[in-house]
Amino acid sequence: MKRLFQILLASCSACFLNAADVGTAAEQAHSEIWRRFIDKYGIMIDFADMDGKVSLPTPEELRDGKPNALGWWAPIENGAMFNGLYMDAAILRWKRTKSADDATKARKLMEGLLLLNSISEVKGFVGRGVSTDGKSHYAMGSNDQTLPWFVGLWRYWESGLATDEEKQRITKHLVTTADAIVAMKWAMPAEQPFGRRGGFSGFGFDSAPRLLFTCKALHQITGDAKWDKLYREALVERGGKENRTRLEVCEHGMVFEYAKYHSWTSCTCVSAMRALWEMEKDETIRAAYARGLKASADLAIQSLPMAQQFDNADTSYFEMNWRVMNADWKPQQTEQEAQDLAHVQLKNFMKLAPRRGKETAFVREPTAAAWVVTLCPDETVLKAHAPAVEKVIAHYEYTKLYYSQFFWAEMAWERLAK
Repeated sequence: MKRLFQILLASCSACFLNAADVGTAAEQAHSEIWRRFIDKYGIMIDFADMDGKVSLPTPEELRDGKPNALGWWAPIENGAMFNGLYMDAAILRWKRTKSADDATKARKLMEGLLLLNSISEVKGFVGRGVSTDGKSHYAMGSNDQTLPWFVGLWRYWESGLATDEEKQRITKHLVTTADAIVAMKWAMPAEQPFGRRGGFSGFGFDSAPRLLFTCKALHQITGDAKWDKLYREALVERGGKENRTRLEVCEHGMVFEYAKYHSWTSCTCVSAMRALWEMEKDETIRAAYARGLKASADLAIQSLPMAQQFDNADTSYFEMNWRVMNADWKPQQTEQEAQDLAHVQLKNFMKLAPRRGKETAFVREPTAAAWVVTLCPDETVLKAHAPAVEKVIAHYEYTKLYYSQFFWAEMAWERLAK
């Protein structure tokens, strides 16, 4: 069977890139991720210099909540989220190459995910990252971290790569964590003094696919009927300002609730919806997920041109010393206090590090959007928009980027190339 990417190229005489151009760019992205951004525990960090160096928060700083208790803007802010999402590319790459090296990389990401669920005495806690001791961490995770954690481990579990022993360990972590979250009415457990942060129980797009995926995946993995019952009930339960069912929310597709363009966080829920489409056997429900994935792709397409606004020759200053934000630090006892502090810190940090804003706006957003487009199962949509996705992938010099938040480019490539 020919690769989908080759089919797309053959069908589009207007394509200005060839497979080598895009494939070379994606391979460079892959190499840079593994050269600079995967720590010794198998967890993706947020940023590093061109040699892969970064100063991680110390155990003492993590206990104090520096720069803030959420870990926002720190180099270990998004480990669970990024590992979980990136597993999609790791598994697809391994299936494409069948190489031992790619199997090892996917396995390393999996072990990193399990570690992040093993560092706290709080059941169901999924950490963001760890210090040099492999254990110290921030007290709060989030729904943005926990959903990709579930999806990434599910992808590894069902990939054909997992051994029986690995499947047993993964299942134990998934069940224990899901049970803890359900016991807290779908809230994400956090350590004291915070207790919880975020959840899956809402009826917006940032919640509905998360709850449905968790139930569906747990039923697939365990065979326990209670998860199927929860899934069936959740599908038709109504709520929110528009009084939609969760299935209707999914069918409507991705929405940007936090900013004008926000594919990089919304894509977590699109990934859950893609997995739901893959698992669902009821063709009516499956078709609703497919419509939601197409609608999500249609919205994400609007972000793709932003890639061209990034100048690879830009030399704007990037401040590697994230501890400058500690000048604004103060103790935090609530989630709101931590958020308020983090927003003040970011405002001041952006003045010191203008490069940060350019990478988050013109690299992170369009590459995440490119992946969202490729999650659509409709080959007509992929065929129509593959050239725009390829243009994003091929645009960047990945060796010059400080943030790891270009990994979606490789993910989009693997989806096109499978």
